[in-house]
Amino acid sequence: MAAALLLTVAACGQGESAAPSQTAGASPARLVGPAAFAEAVQDPERLVINVHTPDEGSIPGTDLAIPFDQLTARADQLPADRGTGLAVYCMSGNMSETAVDTLTDMGYLDLTELRGGMEAWEQAGRPLTGTNRG
Repeated sequence: MAAALLLTVAACGQGESAAPSQTAGASPARLVGPAAFAEAVQDPERLVINVHTPDEGSIPGTDLAIPFDQLTARADQLPADRGTGLAVYCMSGNMSETAVDTLTDMGYLDLTELRGGMEAWEQAGRPLTGTNRG
């Protein structure tokens, strides 16, 4: 478990390649950088979820905003088909990592997580909506 967490932290500074999330257990998540996440956002079959709290803006194309700690309580807002692709992000990656664990426990099989969250998205020169940040 500690080794898996260490691998997750170490992976945060890596390149753009898609890698399975190294969270506890056998997660179905792909941990990707901004370019690959932008492709996931463009996929009309994939639901994009901002799990950050409090609201500090969103990535254009976001379908839902559900705080990471409310996913189970608001499961009725998520697809009934557990094979539906979900793309999940937060501000820095911490809340989305927890969200991926929750969604995995809920049975979702196709998860994409933005490595570094909206901070990495902005650092890559990509816009956010609904924020006054510089």
